[in-house]
Amino acid sequence: MSTQNQANTHITFIGGGNMGRALISGLLANGFHAKQLSVVEANAATALKLHEDFGVQGISSLEQISFDFSKNNVVVMAIKPQDFNVVAKGLAAKLKHASAPGPLIVSIAAGIRLQDMSRWLDHARCVRAMPNTPALIGKGITGLFADTAVSATDRQLAETICSAVGQSVWVAEEKLMDAVTAVSGSGPAYVFAFLEAMQSAGEKLGLDAVSARKLAYATLEGATQLAHNSDEHAGKLRERVTSKGGTTAAALEVLQQEGWHQILEKAIAAANQRGKAMGDELGKD
Repeated sequence: MSTQNQANTHITFIGGGNMGRALISGLLANGFHAKQLSVVEANAATALKLHEDFGVQGISSLEQISFDFSKNNVVVMAIKPQDFNVVAKGLAAKLKHASAPGPLIVSIAAGIRLQDMSRWLDHARCVRAMPNTPALIGKGITGLFADTAVSATDRQLAETICSAVGQSVWVAEEKLMDAVTAVSGSGPAYVFAFLEAMQSAGEKLGLDAVSARKLAYATLEGATQLAHNSDEHAGKLRERVTSKGGTTAAALEVLQQEGWHQILEKAIAAANQRGKAMGDELGKD
């Protein structure tokens, strides 16, 4: 994204919760200025905290939004999926301008499909995004999808916004956003469950809680970084630390006997199916 284009961009967040806050913080750390950002937040305490921490303009309701159409406007829909319909319909009239294109809409609401988003907003310039909670510390990854109504420049702008809190990946078909949600959106919970089990196992073997936690967390972090820094497949890395007849082999044999690989695949498939069902349910109106 060129410096000139970035300087002429104004981003309005609908919702100032955790993910909206993370994106605001990330954008300010990546060259945007507070005057380029505003947030619609009905909770007065949340709005005040955002202003105190970041200097962004607070807007108390949708009715008070007034776009400067000389700017390249972006609206980030950082709201709960169940609220999207009502908020979108309330925002629709604000997007219209006689001689300028309406804002680029970037939705981070899980399960809301482009066709429903566009229908409720009466607006085609929309991008669907699925970040995950590590975005709260700038280590997230976001899946993105847009159809042909969105230009390459708009795609780049959406990616710039999402990449302020980590990495971004575009998918070729919207149905793959359910897979993104299942793998990375819900993925942190799987990792937390794994850490919980590792720590618990350490404690049952006699380690104190502090030591078991430290060993489990540092091991996961180190192994992940090792994998990131290697060109080899994770399976090859696993083989390198598995000596025949050793302790690692004994542990992996149990995991294999219990079908842990298949269990995780089934779990992620269930999340994918639930994402599809949510999209069907949320798009009924």
